[in-house]
Amino acid sequence: MMVPPVEKLLEVAGSKFSLVSLSAKRARQINSYYSRLGEGLGSIVPPQIDSTSTKPLSIAFDEISAGKIIPRKEEDEVSLEPDSLDVIVEQPEVEVE
Repeated sequence: MMVPPVEKLLEVAGSKFSLVSLSAKRARQINSYYSRLGEGLGSIVPPQIDSTSTKPLSIAFDEISAGKIIPRKEEDEVSLEPDSLDVIVEQPEVEVE
């Protein structure tokens, strides 16, 4: 059994793809932080929670579950609902005999 539960992580991320992208990106940041510890002056954000795990991906999942890392929503999402679609070119109606 995975802790935190996948269902809780999916609620935060919204989709499996978003969860994978968000957690992988954050895990790379955490890994980079630990590999460059002492080199930079705050250029990489350290882990935001105290975790017993040592694996960057598990730490990323814990951060997402705790609400410390949230996905950024794109403002220009395309909606395919009929009411939200704009007509690009109106064609004149042609009567068929």
